[in-house]
Amino acid sequence: MTDTTHLNLPLLSPSQAQKHVTVNEALMRLDGLVQLRLRARGVVTPPVVMLDGDAYLLGSGAVNTWAGQDGDIAVAVSGGWTFVTPTQGWQAWVADEALEIRFDGNNWVDQGVSLTPGGAGMALQSIEIDVSLAAGAVQTTATVFPARSLVFGVTGRVLQGVSGTATSWKLGDTSDDARFGDGLGLAQNSWISGPTTPFVYWSAEPLVISANGGDFVDGQLRLAVHFAQLALPNAI
Repeated sequence: MTDTTHLNLPLLSPSQAQKHVTVNEALMRLDGLVQLRLRARGVVTPPVVMLDGDAYLLGSGAVNTWAGQDGDIAVAVSGGWTFVTPTQGWQAWVADEALEIRFDGNNWVDQGVSLTPGGAGMALQSIEIDVSLAAGAVQTTATVFPARSLVFGVTGRVLQGVSGTATSWKLGDTSDDARFGDGLGLAQNSWISGPTTPFVYWSAEPLVISANGGDFVDGQLRLAVHFAQLALPNAI
């Protein structure tokens, strides 16, 4: 055996010369894979500039020095690349998305917190959006909660003070315009912490932002929605 089973770390051979080369390569792979931090996922073209330890999750159709390594993790080592195939249960942090992912044996699951041998599991999600308020009394965001999501609440902060004739604002959805909070502040850094009794959105749902006592003119909000999703076992 020339490599270890799980991380493909190179092993020393008896009476091997230049032992430090093999040991240093193993250390660089460990540095890239332990507490795995991916610079990005789904990437198919190697970057022009790379630093030792940089790791990428390769997408379908990888090219150049990544050709033939689809789905593997590429780790920069001494000016080149080493490739490792993930196995079920691996976890990683995707830096450019600020997101934790877990490998279920076939796919990477966003924010996975549990995993069965058959690939079923649960994912806890927090999705953040910035909303620029337009003139008027009510504003509806793009869809933020996916269908069949188990919702826990919404948190947020005023990034740019809300101007207009409104005396406060409220946050809800299409069935309850104050589900997540009411009487919310207008000044910069005012905040909302809107936990609710957990419930299910059976269809995709946006947020609805409503002015109290008047209208909005402008302002900017940062809102984070928090929910869970359940995954089926893998198909057979």
